[in-house]
Amino acid sequence: MRGGRVPASDGQPSAEGKPSAQGKPPADRRPAASEAQPPADGRPARRSLPASGWVRGAVALLAGALPALAFPAPSVWWLAYVALVPWLLLIRSAGTTRRAALDGWIGGTGFVIAVHHWLMPSLHVFIVLLAALLGLLWAPWGVLAQRLLGGTPSALRAAAAVVAVPSGWLVIELVRSWEGLGGPWGLLGASQWEVAPALRVASVGGVWLVSLLVVAVNTALVLLTVARTGARTTGGVLLVVCVLTVTFVWAWAPQPVTTGTARIAVVQPGVVSGPGSVERRLARGEELTRTVAGRDVDLVVWGESSIGAGAWRAPETARRLAALSRETGADLLVNVDARQTNGSGRSGIFKSAVLVGPDGPTGDRYDKMRLVPFGEYIPARSLLGWATSVGKAAGEDRLRGDRQVVMTLPDGDERLRIGPLVCFESAFPDMSRRLTRDGAQVLVAQSATSTFQESWAPAQHASLGALRAAENGRPMVHATLTGISAVYGPRGERIGTPLGTDESAAAVYDVPLTRGTTLYGRFGDWAVYGALAALAALCAAEGLRALRRRPAPGTPGRSARTAHGSPERPGH
Repeated sequence: MRGGRVPASDGQPSAEGKPSAQGKPPADRRPAASEAQPPADGRPARRSLPASGWVRGAVALLAGALPALAFPAPSVWWLAYVALVPWLLLIRSAGTTRRAALDGWIGGTGFVIAVHHWLMPSLHVFIVLLAALLGLLWAPWGVLAQRLLGGTPSALRAAAAVVAVPSGWLVIELVRSWEGLGGPWGLLGASQWEVAPALRVASVGGVWLVSLLVVAVNTALVLLTVARTGARTTGGVLLVVCVLTVTFVWAWAPQPVTTGTARIAVVQPGVVSGPGSVERRLARGEELTRTVAGRDVDLVVWGESSIGAGAWRAPETARRLAALSRETGADLLVNVDARQTNGSGRSGIFKSAVLVGPDGPTGDRYDKMRLVPFGEYIPARSLLGWATSVGKAAGEDRLRGDRQVVMTLPDGDERLRIGPLVCFESAFPDMSRRLTRDGAQVLVAQSATSTFQESWAPAQHASLGALRAAENGRPMVHATLTGISAVYGPRGERIGTPLGTDESAAAVYDVPLTRGTTLYGRFGDWAVYGALAALAALCAAEGLRALRRRPAPGTPGRSARTAHGSPERPGH
C-alpha cells in the first residue's frame, strides 16, 4: 500500500514501536537513560558519569606523575621505558577527542608537579597553577595518541604511532625548554643519566634522541598489549629496531680521544646559616681550599654564590683570594651574586663566575645568561609581581649576561680551557655545546641548591652533568655549596666519589681531557628537527586523506535507497 503503514503481524511490533498483539515491547527497544526507573526503595537514581569522570581524572594525574620515579633521587631508570604505558592506555580508551585532550592535559599536569614538586616550599600553590598551564602542552599530544592508538590500529597506523607519538612528546619538551617556561628540567631522556648505552646515544643526538627512543619503546609496548595481530607485529618489529639502533650506536658512535689529565678540586662548604653566614661561608671555603695545597691542583672550583655581595665589595676579599691562589698553586673559580657593572657598562645585580689567580681577579668573568623564573626574576613582573607575597620569589630581577665565555688560566697555559655555567644553565644542551665548539676542554657548573636540601633537587641537578659530558665528549665538573657535587668524564661516566648533601669537604679529581667531537657536537639538535618533520609529514598525509574523501564540486552524492522504493522514485 503506497504511503501506508505496514501492518504489524502477530507477535511483532508495529512500525511505530508499539507493543504487539501479545503486549511485548520491541526486541530492539531499550529504555533511554532518562527513562531509567528509580530503585525499588524509592530513592532517586544516582548519576555515575560525574563520578567516573573524577576517577578517570585522578587516574590520569597519577599516570602522568609515574615517570618522575625514573629521575633522581629514586633513579628507577628502567621504569622510564614502561612508565608511559598506563597513561597511553588511558588516552587510547578515550571515547572522544575532547576526553583524549583532557587526559593529556591532566596527565601532563601530574608530570610537571611530580618532577618539580620540590619547588613547593618556594612557590606554594603557585606551582599548581604553573603545572596546569604547562600541562596544556600535552592536550594535543593526547589527541594525537588517541587517533593513532585508539580502536584497532592497522599495521600502517601502528608504524605511524611509534614515530609520531614520540615526536609529539619531543616537541612538548622543546617548547617547555624555553627559559620563560622553566627550562629543560625533567626531560624524559635525562632519567637515563647513569645508563651507559643511553649516554652513548646522547653523544649522537643529545638528550633529545634519548627521549625519542624512550617514548618509542613505551608506544611499541602499548601496541604489543592491545593491538591486533598486524599492529602487534609492527610494534614488535619496531621495538626490535629500537634495541638494534642502540646496539649499533654503542658499537659505532665516535668518541673523543683522551689526551691528558687535569687535577681539579671542588670545595663544598656545606650548610652555613644564621647571623654572619656570608662571612663564615667564605672562611670555611678558605679553610677547605688550603687542604688541597701541595697536591698539584690546576683549578679550584667553588659553588654558586660562594662569595656574598658584602664580602665581594670589600677590597680585602680580593687580597685574601689571591693569597689563597698562591698558597695552593692553583687558580680559583669563585661565584658572586652582587651588584656590579659588566663589560658593556650595565649596572645591576649579576650572578657571575670570576677567575682569580695569584695576583687577584684575572679579568675573566662570566655573567649568568639564563635566569631561573621567579627565583632570579619574575616574568612580566607588572602582572605576576604578586608571586613575591606567595612564595620565595625574587624581590629584584637579576640582570643577564650577553655572551658565553671560555676562560684560559692566567699564566697562559693553553692546556686547560674551561667553560663556566651557572646553576640551571647546565640543563640547557645548547649552552654546553656552544662552549665546547668555542674550545672549552672542561665544562664547569657552579650551583647552590641549599633551599631544596632535603628534596630530590640536588640529585636531579647533579645528574645533568653526566648528560652534558656525554653529549659533548668533554668532562663536566658540578660544584655546589651544599651538595651534591660531582665530576663526570667525557663519556658521562662518574669520576671519583660525589660529595653528598651532608658533607663539608674539599675533594680532588683527576679529570681526563679529550680532543675531537661527538656527532651531537657536530650536528646539534637534528633529532628535534626530525621529529618536527615527522609530524609535518603526518599532518600532510591527513590533509590529503581528507581531500580524497571530499566529493568533487558539482557532483551530487548518491541517494540512499529507502526501505520502500528506489533512489529515483522513493515511494516505490
